[in-house]
Parts: sequence; C-alpha cells; structure tokens
Amino acid sequence: MTDLVDLRLMDEFQRDMALVPRPFAAIGEALGESESDVIARLVRLQHVGKVARVGATVRPNTAGASTLCAMAVPEARIDEVAELVGAEPGVNHSYLRDDPWNLWFVATAPDAGALAASLARLGARTGLRLLDLPLVCAFNIDLGFRLTQGRAAMAPQDAAAPVALTRADRKILATLSAGLPLVPRPFATLGLAEDEVISRIDRLSRARVINRLGVIVRHRPLGYRANAMVVWNLPDADIPAAGAALAGLPGITLCYQRRTCPGLWPYALYSMIHAQSRPEAMAILERACALPELAGAEARPLFSTRCFKQTGALIGEAA
Repeated sequence: MTDLVDLRLMDEFQRDMALVPRPFAAIGEALGESESDVIARLVRLQHVGKVARVGATVRPNTAGASTLCAMAVPEARIDEVAELVGAEPGVNHSYLRDDPWNLWFVATAPDAGALAASLARLGARTGLRLLDLPLVCAFNIDLGFRLTQGRAAMAPQDAAAPVALTRADRKILATLSAGLPLVPRPFATLGLAEDEVISRIDRLSRARVINRLGVIVRHRPLGYRANAMVVWNLPDADIPAAGAALAGLPGITLCYQRRTCPGLWPYALYSMIHAQSRPEAMAILERACALPELAGAEARPLFSTRCFKQTGALIGEAA
C-alpha cells in the first residue's frame, strides 16, 4: 500500500527538483513534512522498488551514445541471454516483449566507438543477431507522466542546445544518472563546491542535456503492468506529422523515430503506452490509430512481459 504522502512524493516531484542546497527540505515544505521524513520515505521507496533514484534522466546522445537493440532469443535461452545482456555495464534497460524479436534493451556508452564495441561483445557472447536501431528524432522522451490526474498529453519538447561538456559536467551527469545520495545536502557530495554543482546542473537543464530532474519512479511496481512499445510502419515523409500527433495524444508516454533495418525491421516510428490493464492500453492504441496522420499505418504493439534491468545511462569520459 502507498500512503497519500508517498504518492504525492512520487507523483508531484518527478521533475523540476529545487536547485537549492537542501532540496529535500524544499520538498518537505511543500508536503508539510520534515526534511528527515522526506529522506526516510525516499530511502524506503527505493528499498521496495517503487523509486529507482532521485536524480536525472539524460537526453540520449547528448552526453554519450545510445541505441535501442533487439534480439530474437530462443525460449530456452531467454534467462541465459538476458543475464549476458544485463551484465554489460552500458545496458540500462532490458525487457522481454511478446514478439519474435523478444529481448529489447537500451545500450549506452561514453561515445560511439565504445557503444559499437559493447554491441560487438554482446553479439559475440550470445551468438545471436542484433537489431541496432539508433535514434533519429525524438518527439517526446519525457516519461515523467502524472500518476493521479488521469491521462494528459505530454508537453512538447525542444531539442537539446549544443553544449561542450567538461569533465566536471560528466561527473555530475554520471552521479545524477546513478542517483543522488539521499542526504540533506546531496549537491555537496560531488567533490565540487556546492554552488558550482547547482550552477552546472541548472546550465545542463537549460540546455536540455538533462531531460528532467527529480524522483524517478518505477512504473511496474506502481501498477502500470500493461506497457506496450507500439512500432509503426509508414512512409518516411509521413513520420514528422505522425510523430507530432502521437506525442500529443493523452496516454502516449514516449514517441520517437529510429533507423530501420531493411529486410528485417521496417518500423521507424515508436510510441510507448503505460497502462494498468491491456484493455486500457488497447483503447489508447485505438485512439492513436484513428489519428488522421496515422491513417493506413501498420501498428504493431509489443507488450513487455518481464523487466530484467532498469538503471540510469552509463556516462563517462569520451575517448
């Protein structure tokens, strides 16, 4: 059971974390709770798996390289291959989906060369062909949807601004991706002056390298167990309008374009639906299919059936 304060903590503070020396005190003031109570609640929610971390999601390919991958794993090898994939440090999300291409994962690395080496290792260790589906265009990559206010369209997102990352920036992003320490002054633990850390985080947020900063929840333990990645097959010329329309549809929680694999995987447009039941998810998909911009497009829903790994992206020094 989740009490009202826990629910508000996870629902209302998924983004726009206060950039002040004592951010948990600021959250406590908004909730009518003490700083120590907020920290204790976050520690407990992390322990039971409802909160992944308090930190940031980093926009893909701004502080490193990333891609979405899939493998067609024989049923008898699913656990073995999932363990091999999850052991690769740069793999930060890994799911089993109900499709012949059944094991899906996101691979991250400090740079493109390191990412290519990571994928080559996984291919060699598993002996399986790997679909490499790099991001082309992001229409919405902010998964911080509200938990209590019904379905609403996600706000439009601007592209990231060009920014030269310093070693200090990368250290901060790595900490935010792994999760801030749950202590009264978390920004004072990064080895730099506290005000400098806060200033750098503000700069990276304004440049949209940091996609959002706050409480990063795990949706499956919160009841969102009917989650589908819907892939769409439509002409390239139709993707910009279709992606924008999908991203603005209530219930669509992610939307982006990826490169295809000719002859193997023709789907270029992706959208995520997080729902509490399959009928709810399919109702959202039905509304998506009715959008004029998607008329005649093939929609293929891939529901996730197991979650093997869910962590922040791997960020380090680029070569």
